[in-house]
Amino acid sequence: MSDENIEINEDQTDLYEHYSFTVDKGQTPVRIDRYVTDKIEGASRNRIQNAANLGWILVNDIATKNNYKVKPLDKVSIMMPYERRGVEIIPENIPLDILYEDDDLLVINKAAGMVVHPGHGNYSGTLVNALAYYLRESKNMNLEDERAGLLVHRIDKDTSGTIVVAKKLESLKNLAQQFFNHTVQRKYFALVWGQFENREGTITGNIARCTSDRLRFKVYNDENTGKHAVTHYKVVENFGYVSLIECKLETGRTHQIRVHLSHIGHPLFNDERYGGNRILHGTTFTKYRQFINNCFELVPHQVLHAAVLGFVHPATNKEMLFEVPMPANMQLLIDKWRRYVSNREIEE
Repeated sequence: MSDENIEINEDQTDLYEHYSFTVDKGQTPVRIDRYVTDKIEGASRNRIQNAANLGWILVNDIATKNNYKVKPLDKVSIMMPYERRGVEIIPENIPLDILYEDDDLLVINKAAGMVVHPGHGNYSGTLVNALAYYLRESKNMNLEDERAGLLVHRIDKDTSGTIVVAKKLESLKNLAQQFFNHTVQRKYFALVWGQFENREGTITGNIARCTSDRLRFKVYNDENTGKHAVTHYKVVENFGYVSLIECKLETGRTHQIRVHLSHIGHPLFNDERYGGNRILHGTTFTKYRQFINNCFELVPHQVLHAAVLGFVHPATNKEMLFEVPMPANMQLLIDKWRRYVSNREIEE
């Protein structure tokens, strides 16, 4: 056991458990289902076998069956949906901005301010409550899972933009595997503090929950702590004290963009949790402070929008790509900064 490195990971969805570990050098051959059951506390062998049957247990990056016998130094990774939590979902007639729908899935443009899944004091008014009403009432669907609408992934409450929802268990499995394999295309727009030295760049750093504040995540230099995360960014427009950037995710971790940008000294504009809700760049003039306060009021949360979502349709194998414009208040904020920069140049 001394040479075995077991890691428990949280991906961006919080709907799936992720585990990875390297088999001990002295391990004798044993079936993978038995071996993994012994390693994951509280996991039943039946649940592990189901995960293998769905192709969610990989050995050396290859899906394996239950009768595979582990070998020393095998690298094992596992994804499993969390077991049912018994949360009662109350269907609520909440309007949905549906970008696309067929028999297998829905693609929705989520508004900032809407929580995706009930929990932590938000047990109504969520996307799941809205889906429960839309799918069970409007479509007469009998969904057994308490995660009504079979959510594949999440975006933060105050992040707007695209999210895909499975309408069948088979679609859920397929889409979840695409997220697990990092083959889903995701592009975000963010307004962040400061100017970048380079127009393009890549941020790499393991992300894990902060030990001193369980609501925050942070980057750890220790390769054995947290989960590998990669964010690519490109500066779209520079406003002097802030920058509009485009982010493409190579991985999907909780708060990944917010954590990575804060880590390199460019927290998202008005991101309270990661220090962006105060003036980090600019002048000390009263007029400027008032300008920033007006900006904060216009978009009273982190300025982050999930603009593009691309994946392979689980039934047709067709490439699907969805793009939604920034919300009106975010666009107004960008325009406000453009005018500010233009007026400052005229004054100078």
